Amino acid sequence: MRFRFGTSNPFAFLFVRPQREEYLARYVLREHARGRSLREVLEDPYVRNRSSDGERARLLERPEIVAAIGERAVADLEDALAGR
Repeated sequence: MRFRFGTSNPFAFLFVRPQREEYLARYVLREHARGRSLREVLEDPYVRNRSSDGERARLLERPEIVAAIGERAVADLEDALAGR
């Protein structure tokens, strides 16, 4: 008997992110884009009720979240320098 996997890598399931993590990442990005601080968003009851400390830490490792935080930090610095 031979088993057939849907992909060529039988361990691909190990690298799939849970859908819940995707929803949390979208929420964090959306709220951060609305002007809320990252700390405020991560302390939001919606995020805290749906994730553990480790899951919130993993959110901060996602490239799209790091990029959004970096863009916001650069924009804040440019605004501060322009205000001088």
